Order: sequence, then C-alpha cells, then structure tokens
Amino acid sequence: MTEKPKDWLEAELADTLDEDYEIELEDSILSQEIAKIYRDKHPDMIDRRVYFQSLLRLQSELIRLQDWVQYHRKKVVVLFEGRDSAGKGGVIKRLTQRLNPRVVRTVALPAPSDREKTQWYFQRYVPHLPAGGEIVLFDRSWYNRAGVERVMGFANEDQVEEFFRDVVEFERMLVRSGIIVIKYWFSITDEEQQMRFLMRIHDPLKQWKLSPMDLQSRVRWEQYTKAKEDMLERTNIPEAPWYIVEGNDKKRARLNCIDHLLSLIPYEDVPHEQVSLPDRVFNPDYERAVLPPELYVPQKH
Repeated sequence: MTEKPKDWLEAELADTLDEDYEIELEDSILSQEIAKIYRDKHPDMIDRRVYFQSLLRLQSELIRLQDWVQYHRKKVVVLFEGRDSAGKGGVIKRLTQRLNPRVVRTVALPAPSDREKTQWYFQRYVPHLPAGGEIVLFDRSWYNRAGVERVMGFANEDQVEEFFRDVVEFERMLVRSGIIVIKYWFSITDEEQQMRFLMRIHDPLKQWKLSPMDLQSRVRWEQYTKAKEDMLERTNIPEAPWYIVEGNDKKRARLNCIDHLLSLIPYEDVPHEQVSLPDRVFNPDYERAVLPPELYVPQKH
C-alpha cells in the first residue's frame, strides 16, 4: 500500500526529532548521582520544548544565511575560543547540524608538527581560510598561542609578544581581503568547569574528551584567566571584536550564540530556482541484477 504524503511527512519529521533527541542524550548519559547534582546546580534550566522550538527556528535562519553566503560568494570566519568544556563544540554541532558541509566546514587542527613549528605561526591556518561562498568555523584557532601555548610553556614570552604584534594586523588583512571575522570567547565559572569535568570522568562516552592538557587547565585556572584577560585586551579591535558568551547554561549559550551570529551578518533571501522532481524513466527491457547476499550488511536490528 502506498504511503500518503501526510504520513510520509510525519515520519520524516519524527526522524528529524529523533536525531535532535539523540544529540541531546549526550548531555544525559551520566551517573544518576552526577545528574542529580547537575540539576540542583541548574534549577532554572530552559524547558526542553522551548529550547527545541528556538533551536529549530534559528537553524532555519542559518540555512538562509548559508544560501546568502553562497549566492553572493561571501567569506566568513568564526573563531570559537574558551576554556576546556566551555561548550564550544556543542554550539558548533548545532550550527552545522542542518547546513551543507560543502559550504560550512569546521576546522579543528591538532598540535603542530615539527615542520609546522618552524613555519610562520599563522601559516598552517591560512590554507583553511574560506574561498568565496564558504563559512569556516575554527574550533580553537591561532589564539592557541595566547592561551594554552603560553600557559603550558609551549611558546616563550618572545614568541607570545611576536604573536600579539602580528595577530591584529593579520586579522585586519583578512578583513581587508573581504573576509568577515567573528570571534567568540565562551566563559564558564570555576565551579561549572569542575562539574563538567566530573561528568566526563563518569561518562564513558565522553572520557575521550579529557586530555592531560584539560586536567592541567584545572591546576592552572588562574594562569589561564590572566592569559585570557591579556588576550582580550590586546586583540579586541574594531575590525574583529571579541564577543563573550556566558556558557554556564549550555542550552541558553547555544541559542544566544547562534542568535548573535545571525545578527552580525546582513543576510537576506536570495533567488532560488524552482525544484521539481522529474519523472523516472522506465526501460521495459531492463532487468535488475540479483546481487550476492554477502554484499549486504547483516540486519541485526
């Protein structure tokens, strides 16, 4: 029996909501005790229905932004910086969830190789900058030098000072070349970071997120704070200002950041060609080949 269009659309919507729910489950797979403590610390958490309604509305606007960027061949760079576990990855995941990966891509570079350490500091970031019609999201960026590299001793003070001399002009060059540069710093409290680290320790699906560097960031909290304050003061320029996202409430941080990003870019509707599904061509002489059963994935579920 052929499915009615209404039934098919309802099934598609249910699948979409299931995907959303699956993503949200990552925040809930915790020991019961940790989950209880977290709820006690966040008594005013946003209602789940309200959160999803707002997120879907913002994601529909992101699609309009994507279309505008692609149509007008704009170039956009968004930097996401902040303390470990501050929620950068969660925002990026929701930003890209419904967008075209050929237009919007995420860059998360590993530690520099021995060869890269001998290059001009910004050199390894340049190949990832957008061409016309692209948005690039940097999950951590060249500001590693002002943060983790400085605090952990991977860069000496001369290298840090050289970075501060160069980075302002580097970003001004990007803006002059037509790239829109947006910089976000995700801010959380000491207590909130401790809670999130404990959640990761007790969640086997998230333990991979905890690196020795993350654990050291707890020990050196005050050093990171001083480095952050110095960085914000010295690199907050009119051409590429910093925007601070309060991240203690993850869901609100996601909504606020996406909403703010949309407000910074003057996108509008662009022309679209009308899409129509062509009729399938049937060849009466074609007979579908029978494929061997070993080619198929076993149906265990």
